[in-house]
Amino acid sequence: MKIEPVNGIYLPIAYISRSIIATRMKKYGLIGYPLSHSFSKKYFTDKFEREGITDCVYELYPIEDIKNFNAFLHQNPDLCGLNVTIPYKVDVMKYIDWLDAGAKHVGAVNTIRIDKESPVSVAFQGEVGFGGDDFRLEGFNTDVYGFEESLKPLLKSRHSSALVLGNGGAAKAVYYVLNKLEIPYTIVTRKEQPESILFEQLTANMVAENKLIINTTPVGTYPNVDECPPIPYEAITDGHLLYDLIYNPEQTLFLQKGAQVGADTKNGHEMLILQAEKAWTIWNSKERYP
Repeated sequence: MKIEPVNGIYLPIAYISRSIIATRMKKYGLIGYPLSHSFSKKYFTDKFEREGITDCVYELYPIEDIKNFNAFLHQNPDLCGLNVTIPYKVDVMKYIDWLDAGAKHVGAVNTIRIDKESPVSVAFQGEVGFGGDDFRLEGFNTDVYGFEESLKPLLKSRHSSALVLGNGGAAKAVYYVLNKLEIPYTIVTRKEQPESILFEQLTANMVAENKLIINTTPVGTYPNVDECPPIPYEAITDGHLLYDLIYNPEQTLFLQKGAQVGADTKNGHEMLILQAEKAWTIWNSKERYP
């Protein structure tokens, strides 16, 4: 083994390499396109500062075409984990080597753990990642955890059925959680889709009967704060729970209309915090997934 001097002491190159790697900055980030703003970057940057974590950084990585994903990974070898946002939560799945059960059932990934393997260990274990790389991508959906844990404390016996407004990527985690909690739901969409109804087909009686209403659409997001999903708000009562995945503004017009008649309301801020912390736990886990 070749020996090199370090401060007058001769050490094996392998030892030196391990020492360099040990002090290397660990990178995390968000992929999507475009990335005009990000809850995640501010959250993790503040978290690192607050908790005195000095060897980690969180950046935004706008990727114009998901076909460039593998090249992007090779260009950023210090990446340890990624969050995934619109429009790649589904498309990124074809690059994932191992999927968590939740992500598999939801059909969307919003968190990736990058399990680093040296070329030597990979050769001995007979394992390689996507495309024969010396890293393995593990996919998770922490939106499921964030939504479930933020919703459950609010549920009462009267919230026995739900309306889910929208059927985009964010809605998939909602469907999964409602199925898990055995709460039947009706999906309401703008365009005709299988197993859903249109907004114009939604009646006041249906709103009155379903005491849990969840908005997964972007309608009402800043700066369009004067907009809200087109539902019969006159049928909402103080027995309803309105949950909006939007967190900016803090109280959307959808939630305001519910609050005006005494309904319980919840925005998506806690869900975002919970899913972010779950991602951090996953990235730092020592568990080896199958």
